[in-house]
Amino acid sequence: MNAKVALVTGANTGIGRVTARELALQGAHVFLACRSLQKTRPVLDEIAEQSGGKAKVSFLPLDLADLDSVRKCAQGFLEQGLPLHLLICNAGLAGAKGKTASGFELTFGTCHVGHFLLTQLLLDSIKRAAPARIVVVASKMHTGVNTIDFDAVRKPTRSFGALKEYSVAKLANILFAKQLARQLEGTGVNTYALHPGVVATDVWRFLHWPLDKWIKRSMLTPEEGAATSLYCATSDEVSEQSGLYYKKCQVIEPSAAAQDPALAKQLWDASQRWVQSG
Repeated sequence: MNAKVALVTGANTGIGRVTARELALQGAHVFLACRSLQKTRPVLDEIAEQSGGKAKVSFLPLDLADLDSVRKCAQGFLEQGLPLHLLICNAGLAGAKGKTASGFELTFGTCHVGHFLLTQLLLDSIKRAAPARIVVVASKMHTGVNTIDFDAVRKPTRSFGALKEYSVAKLANILFAKQLARQLEGTGVNTYALHPGVVATDVWRFLHWPLDKWIKRSMLTPEEGAATSLYCATSDEVSEQSGLYYKKCQVIEPSAAAQDPALAKQLWDASQRWVQSG
């Protein structure tokens, strides 16, 4: 990863923290895109300590639930004048209810719409860096739904525990990665979606009892969960692959809905309208 530039969303905790740390220790200049510098500072300090002060790490403020914040984050990176070899769309949440500042169901707006816009704004920089990669952290919970209700994603969370909405958001993550692969064919930019495993991270911080106890049983550590993200980001074995879905560092088949090109195109077109008007 020497001389490579990476941007990791949600890098202040959990899988994102481990991913950013390992990329930086391998020599990449890593931008940690997070909501709070205060909460990200311990990660920056950890990386500095483990690298003997040699690692290149930078903080970028980013609130994926606010499209204005997404635009400012992208502009902050672009002002650096750097190529972007690796974008890891890692940040997410589960169990939270409500709407984003930009008018989307909270989980869907954070996990999908914010990342969609961020990717679009950084895409020229990513293309210039080719060969480059875009890694999207999804989940096996995408199998909990078989379509996307395009009206519901513009309304507040409805389901108990908000896990149905989480499934919709994770389905959108995979569809986005697949459609992006089609759009980028021949550019030297590859995309990857993955299930990291069920990992004990802050993504579950909004879940209420008893769901929090049930879903956290036998969870993986963040280090174990980050393994597939790092594999997709750095492995030579996947350098010629694009638009696929991974679990435990292996290609697996996602649900039928996640492989539906018509649904992927419908989501893409809707997402473009949303970010242009939002």
